[in-house]
Amino acid sequence: MRKKAKSKSSKLVFLKGKKTILRPLRKATDFELCLRWINDPEVNQYLLVHFPVTEKKEEEWFDKVANNPKEVILGIETLDGKLIGTMALHNINGKDRTAATGALIGEKKYWGKGYGTDAKMTLLDYAFNTLNLRKINSSVYAFNKRSLKYNLKCGYKIEGVRKKQIFRNGKYNDEIIIAVFKEDWLPFWKKYRKTGKVR
Repeated sequence: MRKKAKSKSSKLVFLKGKKTILRPLRKATDFELCLRWINDPEVNQYLLVHFPVTEKKEEEWFDKVANNPKEVILGIETLDGKLIGTMALHNINGKDRTAATGALIGEKKYWGKGYGTDAKMTLLDYAFNTLNLRKINSSVYAFNKRSLKYNLKCGYKIEGVRKKQIFRNGKYNDEIIIAVFKEDWLPFWKKYRKTGKVR
């Protein structure tokens, strides 16, 4: 008996960009990938991770974010269905209409190829035009030049610097505080929707 082809309509899609799909994480299928990424030194040097993350700890994280109304954690998929990372809104504050973004591209061969930019612009569209937030905050370690560059391309601006804030790679490094307001982001979004480019 022939296996029935999976219909395109059965694909889980929450938000769709030009290069990526953002969708809820699935513990059953995404857990092993996320565990590998979070323990990869090339990836976690940019995160708040200092110790090995066990399966139990990662399971606890999956369960915690699934039940937190102030967090939106989404998987980043390529259009052909490969999970390559995560994109999130943290600390969603309905009173002040603010949140913070966090991103991780765990599959390193996709670094620097526009997937993070597409996922970020898609998430910002959701944050500003669906959740009606007005300001999105973030921060970048100064040595993470790629992350700073793509966030600035997406409309973020530098608001300040915490000097020698974090210890990574044998020395203390600055943490750069960045944010984007909806009104400043809208021209970037208009251009991105039209051309697929933010600059």
